[in-house]
Amino acid sequence: MRKNRGEQMNKTKRFRSLLVAVLALGCAGCYAAAQKIKTPTTPAAITPPAGNSAFLVGHAEGTQGYVCLPTSTGASWTVNGSRPEAVLSASSTWRHFEITHFLSPDTNPNEFAPNPLPFGSPTWRSSRDGSVVWAKALTPPVAAGPDASCPNTGAIPCLLLQTIGSKTGPSGRRGISQTTFIQRLNTKGGSAPATGCSASTDVGKQVLVPYTADYYFFRKH
Repeated sequence: MRKNRGEQMNKTKRFRSLLVAVLALGCAGCYAAAQKIKTPTTPAAITPPAGNSAFLVGHAEGTQGYVCLPTSTGASWTVNGSRPEAVLSASSTWRHFEITHFLSPDTNPNEFAPNPLPFGSPTWRSSRDGSVVWAKALTPPVAAGPDASCPNTGAIPCLLLQTIGSKTGPSGRRGISQTTFIQRLNTKGGSAPATGCSASTDVGKQVLVPYTADYYFFRKH
């Protein structure tokens, strides 16, 4: 009896192990499947070309950096290209994860990358699988306020960015590396201060201004 019970338990364990393996294999494409994303209607200037659809959206909280630089009339705040920093909170069908947004060198450029490459490009890295994407902003941006997809007057503008490089994660999973375009919508905050940079004595000052936004990741369909 004990022998039969032991054999049955071993069979159950083997079945469970096999089931876990099958589920893990079947979920290899869960990232791409994420949730079905309904993208808001946006102005033509920041709408991805036909043939691309959103597969992931993340809500970002971060800071936009500014540095005070001299001008012909005194000084003014200028975007500090080395200091965009944000964390995007995103979800797939089976778990929550984060995407960090920062500036870094594009180590795997594609055909859309500028030549020569800038010192650093806007970068997104997934905490889920380590996949990375680099992008450049396409012009013109859309000023915050007039459009429902970018409603907060005085915030940093809404943007459309095109992928200029990508890398799969260490395990080979594509994750966000399949991204073709990124929209930055629903921005709030992040604009340069109204004061603190007007005279030559202010030159060199730096500030980090908090902002939030929604980032939509698109891929070919």
